[in-house]
Amino acid sequence: MRIPFLLLHLLAAHLLFSQTTTVQPKKRYDTHIINKNSVKLDGIMDEAIWETVEWGGDFTEVDPDQGTPPTLATQFKIVHDDKYLYIGYRCYDSAPDSIIRRMGRRDEFPGDWMEVNIDSYHDLRTAFSFTLSASGVRGDEYISNNGNNWDASWNPIWDGNTHLDEKGWTAELKIPFSQLRYGKQEHPVWGIQFTRRLFRKEERSIWQYIPRNAGAWVSEFGELHGLSDLPDNKQIELAPYVVASADRFTKEAGNPFADGTHNKINVGLDGKFAVTRDLILDFTINPDFGQVEADPGAVRLDGYQVFFQERRPFFVESRNLFDYQITGSEAGGDYDGDLLFYSRRIGSAPHGYPALGAGEYAQVPQQTSILGATKFSGKTSKGLSIGILECVTQREMARIDAGGERRKELVEPLTNFFLGRVMKDYHRGNTIIGGVFSAVNREKGIPSLHRNAWSGGLDFQRYWKNRWYYVRGNLIASRVEGTPEAILQTQTAFGHLFQRENAPHISVDPNRTSLTGTGGTFRLGKIGGNLDSLGGLFKFETGATWRSPELELNDAGFMQTADEINHFTWVGYQIPNPFSVFRNARINYNHWARWDFSGKFLYSAFNTNMHGWFKNYVRTGMGVTWNPYDVSNNALRGSAPLRRPPGIGMFNYVVSDERKKINTGVEMYNAWGFGNTTRTFNMGGWVTYQPVNTVRISLNPSYGYGYRKQDQFVDQVTYNGAVRTIVSQVKQRDFSLTARITCNITPELTIQYYGQPFIFRALYDHYGIVKDPMNAQYDKRFETFAAGRIQQQDDRFLVDENGDGSTDYTFGQPDFNFIQFRSNLVVRWEYIPGSELFLVWSQGSTPNAYNDLDSPLPRSLFSNVFDEQSRNVFLLKCTYRLVR
Repeated sequence: MRIPFLLLHLLAAHLLFSQTTTVQPKKRYDTHIINKNSVKLDGIMDEAIWETVEWGGDFTEVDPDQGTPPTLATQFKIVHDDKYLYIGYRCYDSAPDSIIRRMGRRDEFPGDWMEVNIDSYHDLRTAFSFTLSASGVRGDEYISNNGNNWDASWNPIWDGNTHLDEKGWTAELKIPFSQLRYGKQEHPVWGIQFTRRLFRKEERSIWQYIPRNAGAWVSEFGELHGLSDLPDNKQIELAPYVVASADRFTKEAGNPFADGTHNKINVGLDGKFAVTRDLILDFTINPDFGQVEADPGAVRLDGYQVFFQERRPFFVESRNLFDYQITGSEAGGDYDGDLLFYSRRIGSAPHGYPALGAGEYAQVPQQTSILGATKFSGKTSKGLSIGILECVTQREMARIDAGGERRKELVEPLTNFFLGRVMKDYHRGNTIIGGVFSAVNREKGIPSLHRNAWSGGLDFQRYWKNRWYYVRGNLIASRVEGTPEAILQTQTAFGHLFQRENAPHISVDPNRTSLTGTGGTFRLGKIGGNLDSLGGLFKFETGATWRSPELELNDAGFMQTADEINHFTWVGYQIPNPFSVFRNARINYNHWARWDFSGKFLYSAFNTNMHGWFKNYVRTGMGVTWNPYDVSNNALRGSAPLRRPPGIGMFNYVVSDERKKINTGVEMYNAWGFGNTTRTFNMGGWVTYQPVNTVRISLNPSYGYGYRKQDQFVDQVTYNGAVRTIVSQVKQRDFSLTARITCNITPELTIQYYGQPFIFRALYDHYGIVKDPMNAQYDKRFETFAAGRIQQQDDRFLVDENGDGSTDYTFGQPDFNFIQFRSNLVVRWEYIPGSELFLVWSQGSTPNAYNDLDSPLPRSLFSNVFDEQSRNVFLLKCTYRLVR
């Protein structure tokens, strides 16, 4: 391929002609303490106390140009009393009527804004970010890993106001020290950085100049001096809440549990307690997450788990410390989603379901109730980060009615989840060593579940040469214990498949009561450096990650498959400054390879992709992946490895100017296997319309098509003492239309609607059996049933394999048509900082359209989705935060 050659040529130019970068001296701002209640906080800096400190300023443009004076000047001032840090801004603008004051929900960062990042630990790795838009919308994020992670789920209590005048716009911020973390020092020095966004030019300027090719952020901040008499920060916050809900659904004749209505009132308590200045305890008792947006529709035919993002506030807030990706490579890969801890396991649907007899009805909880949870987290002045999460979920019982007689059956045992995380910084954050441990412990009651599941790991990071280069790694281990039934189920589950043929390194042992596995990742990379004579910068990462056959993380974490050794390499060339018609551009090369633990080679792929942001603010990109060899140990669900056809995949996308009131984008992915053996096509797009500053409307349609000629798994049967794996051709289609409408009456009062109809249809044909799954010729891997050897009877197929006129085995018809509709209408009012009122209407339906296989996809979706009465939940939730 010519792309790798081009990259090697550019690398040579980079090594020969790289330019030196001058280390930027750190700026300094001096503040001092003032009297209490000296700031009115109306956005107008007219109080006398602002005259007691000097203006800070002299910003430098960093995007699109680097190191040049910005279009417009910016200044700031900082003072504090014994409870609050006050920051004032003066954002000059020669055309005040051109200031963009779009509204949005918290953390949406609309229009023009100013942002301050505060490294109050002064550990050169973490910081707290506070953003205030010209329209008064607040945003806040917790920054970790020296700017590589920005967690917008962090929601501290703070306030700010803005004001528009003939010189531009001004702002005043009031940040409680209780929302920051810092050590005990008489005269502390904090890291600090300011960023201004000029929306109409999509320009960013910063106070402490940090080139985009520096490969660092927090460690390069300027410094804030003059702080004194800071409070001990023994913060206590309590937020009791009450929830009233009314559930309306279809009444089912004869079912005593489906009378069409269910009402309840629930109470709970969230809290926060500062143990020290830098360590804090969060807790929740009987939490309710009724205001959280519903999950999007998703179906997979390949057997892999569907990953859903966490949206529940308690689990997403300050989660950076608890996120433990096993790989997380720049090259990407299907193993990148593996997590040691996946909080969606907590409070998920019960694992069990009662076996019902004729005339019996059951009422089964939709989710497992969380009795309570606590988080203890923070970072000491010595650079030790600590995170502990403990959670207990309720024992759940199904209620069963048999002609008026009631009984209960266990569907989920009482369970305790634990996660502990520690990290220690050395050498001013250039060396980090950490450890993690998780445990899931269940009471007895459901033999198919693990009784105990433990996992743990050690990790390290080392940076050098201005933090441009790094080496990172981790080692993990897991152990699960349970009944022989539970461990046998794990051995034969999709992620392990110890029963498969031609795998001498593994075997099924039905008597085992535990499994112990290991995994890990090692990688070396470069993320910063000097720009070469072409104005570009090379970055790279290479490494390996592995999962031993017995590694099992899915009790507390998320893991797709075990028994893999993966190699990955990524090389990228980026031009961060404007040139020709581009604001910036980049080109990447990736390759991947995979083996299992027997040494069998499984997979190889090569990719190149390129992306550009034009000076007219349009963004576009494209890429191509060549997959010359692919063997799946999972496709046949354990009967044998299957050689899959080689192929090529391509993607491309175009995004219009996102500053405009109408913003559109489209993205496509198209892949095919050689010899017309497979085909995948996905196309998605979006249209966002902002008619006025307070309203935004977006539509996101998506369509997908998939085709596999003969290698789609259908079922496994036994014939003459041997396993027969049934396969077929499959054609699948899916369509969804996601709508969002947001109305911001004020920054504190918002109305948001989310709705998504979704359909997924799979049609199977040309059934057959697997004969020689590793044959180099595709058609010799399978044998299609001849005419007369298979016939359909109702919803089953009868197979006469030997042609003697009698049925040798049967399997079910796999065709299906799945339709789903989910929507949320949420009114949120933050009536005082930290206290909220929610009015929620949630609607959901899954109509019985399983056999509607002949209608065109859109007709099937929209003619069925509202045919049945939806389940409607009306909810009122009120929280009141008490702070001391």
